[in-house]
Amino acid sequence: MRVRGFGELEATVMARVWDRDPYTITVRELFDELAAERRIAYTTVMSTMDNLHAKGWLDREKDGRAYRYWAVMTREEHTASLMREALEGGGRPELVLAHFVEQMDAEASEGLRTALRRRAKRTGKPNQK
Repeated sequence: MRVRGFGELEATVMARVWDRDPYTITVRELFDELAAERRIAYTTVMSTMDNLHAKGWLDREKDGRAYRYWAVMTREEHTASLMREALEGGGRPELVLAHFVEQMDAEASEGLRTALRRRAKRTGKPNQK
């Protein structure tokens, strides 16, 4: 599984953090999960989580002798950020958005309409036609 903006192991770590309930995890907890599936060193997991913290993707606080980590933004917020980057960097934003909307199925299209109505109510501005 590859998440845009992350290396392979970073994407795996972020996916595990995002899937976590509660939303926090220690290096040991994550290492135990990953080691059950593949060969990996504890220090590799520790340095990856530390790197994600240094890059601003994870935050942490001391929990005894360990750190407890959590994502700075949700998976959905991260995805929205990637979508914004694609919209801004993909040519003419109005055409990129139009092509994106044309590819939506009926359920996703209705979800977009609902989100736009909710935003209009929140901002007090009607949707532009």
